[in-house]
Amino acid sequence: MSDASASQAEVAAARLLLARMGISPADLLEAAVARPPSPTFAEYVPVVAAAVSEGTKRAYGSYWNRVVEHWGQRRLDEPTPSEIEKLAEYVKAHVVARRNARGGRSAAEHLIAALRCLYKRAVADGFIAEADNPALKVAKPRRLPSTRRAVADTRLAEINEVAASTGNDPALDTLLLRLHTETACRRGGALALRPVDLDPDQCLILLREKGDSVRWQPVSPTLMRYLQRHAEERGATAAGQLLRYRDGAPITRRRYDHLWVRIGEHLPWVYVQQISTHWLRHTTLTWVERNFGYAIARAYAGHSESGGDAGTTATYVKATPQEIAAAVSALTNEPHPLA
Repeated sequence: MSDASASQAEVAAARLLLARMGISPADLLEAAVARPPSPTFAEYVPVVAAAVSEGTKRAYGSYWNRVVEHWGQRRLDEPTPSEIEKLAEYVKAHVVARRNARGGRSAAEHLIAALRCLYKRAVADGFIAEADNPALKVAKPRRLPSTRRAVADTRLAEINEVAASTGNDPALDTLLLRLHTETACRRGGALALRPVDLDPDQCLILLREKGDSVRWQPVSPTLMRYLQRHAEERGATAAGQLLRYRDGAPITRRRYDHLWVRIGEHLPWVYVQQISTHWLRHTTLTWVERNFGYAIARAYAGHSESGGDAGTTATYVKATPQEIAAAVSALTNEPHPLA
């Protein structure tokens, strides 16, 4: 018998012996790895919260708090997939009722995502093995299609009119709406904008958004002048936040919340449909896609050309009720109020 054949026979014999003992080769490899004791959730959540980005902390922080509330003194390696599913159902059933809530599905999805983030760090830190990650063994609820869509031109004009004629700082509010409508930037991108991010010679602004993405976005000369004037009049330093209140304090996300509540008080359809700043992103990207094509819309949105972002733009450029109504009118030869 050759050496190779003898070696294969020995391996086969070893596998047979391990199988009879109920031990897999993976068990042997795992036993050889000395792991530190797993920390409790109360101990580990602050560690992870301090390591992630502000955006991640904002998205998952409340769910990590819920995990600590229920499992604070338990160790990371104790909960089973079934227990995670049970906690997700609890969160789903006890979600704060909001007008735009969708049965708690998002809450359950975010809880599982928050635990996956937590356990991914625990694997990297050596507290548990990849194969023992219980969060990966729990499926997320299927995400329902977004109800957001492009806002019709006439409706957008109404929004801008209310913003310009109400509130304690119409100049700020109209600048916010113009910035988001013209650039399709996210709220985080606007809040991160600094005077040093303006290139007036080429009419470009540097947008820094989620996922640490960075891109130079073309803007109109008019918007560039408004941004420069705003920064100068409100005392924004070169490396400080550009968008500020009259007293020079930087605005926060709460300004957006108050803005849309106020607009909803004057325009009932804004309140009913829960219109928000992100609808402006849908509006702009839909217009760009219809007039300049999908590739331009994708670049306008800041979506990458590869990976998971490749088809993300499609969620922003779906057909609007006005376009569907126009099709109905063409089909039936009857006018439709939305067309």
